[in-house]
Amino acid sequence: MMMPWIALSAGNWRRFSSFTSLPIVIAMFSFCLLPESARWLVSVGAIDKAMEILKKVIEVNKKNVSKEVLDLFEASCTLFYKEELDGRDFTVFSIFKGKRMARYMILMILIWMSISLIYDGHVRAASVLDSDNIFVFFTIACATELPGNILVILTLDRCGRRWCSFFYTSLSGVFSLVGASLQKREYMRISALTGRFFANTCYNIGLQWAAEILPTVVRAQGVAFIHTMGFVAMLMSPPVVYLSKKSLSSTLIILGVLGIFGGLLALFLPETLNHELPETLSDGAAFGKNQRIWHMPCCGPGSRKSHPRHNWHQGSSLRTLSKDEFRSTKMYRKTKYHQDSNPSPSSSDYRSTDEREIRTYRYGNESKWPEAKS
Repeated sequence: MMMPWIALSAGNWRRFSSFTSLPIVIAMFSFCLLPESARWLVSVGAIDKAMEILKKVIEVNKKNVSKEVLDLFEASCTLFYKEELDGRDFTVFSIFKGKRMARYMILMILIWMSISLIYDGHVRAASVLDSDNIFVFFTIACATELPGNILVILTLDRCGRRWCSFFYTSLSGVFSLVGASLQKREYMRISALTGRFFANTCYNIGLQWAAEILPTVVRAQGVAFIHTMGFVAMLMSPPVVYLSKKSLSSTLIILGVLGIFGGLLALFLPETLNHELPETLSDGAAFGKNQRIWHMPCCGPGSRKSHPRHNWHQGSSLRTLSKDEFRSTKMYRKTKYHQDSNPSPSSSDYRSTDEREIRTYRYGNESKWPEAKS
């Protein structure tokens, strides 16, 4: 909101660029305050550093965690790294080796390209919707971001990522198309501003959703690739806005069609709210299999009933069972709803494939690891 007035007071594009670069310089020092991701540290074998961060979190939050639990957690992380990640490299191409993850990745790229073009197009369109009062109108357009962010906070953890993305992206497209059909410029601006409001909202959802769908081992590379494709799509926003020289309606029509297109594609991605997020490629390949397309998280679990052929299988606690991942031969893993006093695996222990409690046993040893609730 301050941007146009900084530009107006600067009076020169060089001074304006210098002023607006100062926050970026300050942000460069954020690494001194922000801790590294503990998940990422475990994935690269830096278990000690991950434990230091977790212990600091425990201390700051004034929680009491016994030394036995910490030692057990550190040992399990070390075992997981040695069996599943040590000596292996994951790249963005690893995402495309499985059909399901490849489909998710392509959908996320298309959705993010649509959202990026819609968002950047609405930002640039502010300069042509009211060229006589460009500074005031641009400020009003930017002011829609704050209530849009508040709307995300209020709805994202209630209705879920998928339906929020569908509704807000589609509504951005609908209001853009409505604005394109209006003759009076005042009504067209109001409708375009409403489309900009929902474009802000779906842009913020997309930033978080992609990071939750991608497995931990390829999350950074995958998110970076998706964002890069979003920047590629933004290259098309100046030509789209330039169409306003011929007809302002044509600019809004393109933004509207892209909004509806991106909203419909969002329905084909899995919901991540209230679900255990994928850690490995095998997790990603199975993620979302049992979800119903019309389900909303606020209405219950919404999982399909499935009938697996096996209750027990060999594998680590993170289920690395794909062709490109190792299988652990040292541990057994069982999923069930309720605690059972019998520590040995048997077919009668099966309750459901939906994971509520995970109990892991050492192979050839009657002692078991403590349960971890997911």
